[in-house]
Amino acid sequence: MSQLPYTFEADQRYSVDLHMHSTASDGALTPTELVTLCAERGLTHMALTDHDTMDGIEDAGRAAEQVGLCLIPGCELSTRWQGVNIHVVALMPGGLQGPLVEGLRQQREARIQRAEVIAERLEKAGLSNALEKARAQAGSDRPLGRPDFARALVEDGLVADWASAFKRYLGSGKKGDVKALWPEISDAVSWVVDSGGVAVIAHPLRHGLTRRKRGLLMDTFQAAGGQAVELVSGQQNPDSTRDLARQLVERDLYASMGSDFHFPGSHAAPGSMSLIPRTAAPPIWQHPRLAHLREAPPGLLGRA
Repeated sequence: MSQLPYTFEADQRYSVDLHMHSTASDGALTPTELVTLCAERGLTHMALTDHDTMDGIEDAGRAAEQVGLCLIPGCELSTRWQGVNIHVVALMPGGLQGPLVEGLRQQREARIQRAEVIAERLEKAGLSNALEKARAQAGSDRPLGRPDFARALVEDGLVADWASAFKRYLGSGKKGDVKALWPEISDAVSWVVDSGGVAVIAHPLRHGLTRRKRGLLMDTFQAAGGQAVELVSGQQNPDSTRDLARQLVERDLYASMGSDFHFPGSHAAPGSMSLIPRTAAPPIWQHPRLAHLREAPPGLLGRA
């Protein structure tokens, strides 16, 4: 296992990826396949953070032990803040417990209802039998997400590719962008923190927020008990990263990192992300609830 640094001293990469998805939500690889790929790519520490579920954690934990990689249990929660869909990564060193159990049950129900609304809207836009076609793309009985509908739109020939599906039908402000069913960000953060976890704002540079509004988001998040932000999410502009780092330092927030990997062949790959700049923002593994990550053996974090 590689040694995790106490501070970020220079622009460099680390063998850590704390934001990835599997077939337990909308990823293309099974939890076991994902862990195997992470090991092949030289990662030593990873988190499986499927959307609003931790169903893949047990399988991923067994695989992590076999390949000599440390796995942090987690998930990614969909939330609302001032009309914007904000994702919060929950890193759960003690596993699924406490209020998050009921929170994820609520999220599952919200996803089911949301899929029905999305399907209804897309049918009016020309995608017949939208729910059935999205289910076929998912290939399982898990709650459907926008990527499943995106693939259905491509399969039906309404758009050329996945990106076009989001640009025309599913992206922010489009017909298939349904936010109303998600909890307020403060409620979701409370679920995580009160369950022994660390809440992290996911990919903060992707929401189209001004610097001021991003700061207000962080303030609301921090007031609710949130303590970390993804300083790097996939590939991003170095100047924007350094400016984001300054916002973290101003608020004494921890810095996390992740690729937001979903499927092979995409712009992201496990461990593939921009350099972490020199910054006084402490690495997330310095958080008291994750401090034992530095000495953790391979396998599922917290597993005796």
